[in-house]
Amino acid sequence: MPSPTPRLPRPSAQDAPHSGLRPAQTAALAACADALLILLFAAIGRDAHQRGEIITGVFATAWPFLVGAALAWLVLRLWHDPLRVWPAGVAVWLGTVGVGMILRALTGQTVVLPFIIVALLSLAVFLLGYRLVVAGVRRLRSRRRQA
Repeated sequence: MPSPTPRLPRPSAQDAPHSGLRPAQTAALAACADALLILLFAAIGRDAHQRGEIITGVFATAWPFLVGAALAWLVLRLWHDPLRVWPAGVAVWLGTVGVGMILRALTGQTVVLPFIIVALLSLAVFLLGYRLVVAGVRRLRSRRRQA
């Protein structure tokens, strides 16, 4: 009779990264960071094209992307681990761009290939970038604790 496979210990609360924040706080901060970075993307784009109406214009440009990010958060329940690059970061990034472009097209806003490419690249840097930084910091902290 073969011997049973040994059970691995389950991670405990002590194994979790120590950020000092509760999960709900982490999710709220990540959602706010996503929204602010999407607004920054819209503001940079409007500034690059020298468009007027600074505040209302930024929101007019950003709202389809904000809806896309919100849908990704809700449909995929990303609040469970919002700072992971995969799947949370990739889901927010692709949801933001995909839904954002669909909503722009449905509302008569510009959707051309160069803009899609710029949005994909810019929002990847923003939405995946800070999550990569968080992952790196977590790895460093973990290594220091083990040493």
